[in-house]
Amino acid sequence: MKVCFKASRHARTGFVALAMATAMGSVCVPTAWARDTANSGTNDLIAQLLDRVSTLEQQQRDMRGEIDQLTNELQQKTAALSKQIADNQFAAQANAGAAGASTGAAAADATPKEAAKPTTPDGLLASGKAALQKKDYAEAQSDAESALKNAKGAFKVDAQFLLAQSLAGQKQYRQSAVAYYDAYRQAPKSGRAPDALLGVSASLLALGDKKASCEALSKLKTEFPTPSTRVAHAAEVYAKRGSCE
Repeated sequence: MKVCFKASRHARTGFVALAMATAMGSVCVPTAWARDTANSGTNDLIAQLLDRVSTLEQQQRDMRGEIDQLTNELQQKTAALSKQIADNQFAAQANAGAAGASTGAAAADATPKEAAKPTTPDGLLASGKAALQKKDYAEAQSDAESALKNAKGAFKVDAQFLLAQSLAGQKQYRQSAVAYYDAYRQAPKSGRAPDALLGVSASLLALGDKKASCEALSKLKTEFPTPSTRVAHAAEVYAKRGSCE
């Protein structure tokens, strides 16, 4: 099949004929030429699409890096707050114990020894939080798991939350998401619950599951409509990262 245009009968072959025919009217052009032109346009479009895909993949890698940084910052702030609370609790306990303690001079002659590994839930929690502060996440995980064996009430919730933090610190985001949710589930109305839901959202976001991350934030907003300034700001940041509506 050809696309035909009228040309001079004196035009013969090749490009000379084509030029003459074009000048005098038009010429018969094989459809293969038209196909070649269309194929060239298609190839250009494919190249543009591949370039766009490459750009999107780089943007995704950059976003993952920012998410990791944001998650680490949240963990550090949460750890600092937990440490402050623990320090206040131990200070109160120390003051109460000091009232009935003996102040004998024999203590001055005692040879300093390495502190024994704590065995009580509160002692293990204090040890674990100190390890978390030092970014010794494996030690923090070990202390949290040990504390969970005997902890009850608020101590159990704190131990579960510490476990989630230690897992997130080791970038075990799937496990940390489950651990954070368990901390929320154990005390859904406690002061720890909003932080636990934030942890769920951050872990899911680090896994690239934006939809589930946004669902966790939606639950946070529904159950805690007036959270603290810190929690509200973190939720806003995660919502932006997850493109939540």
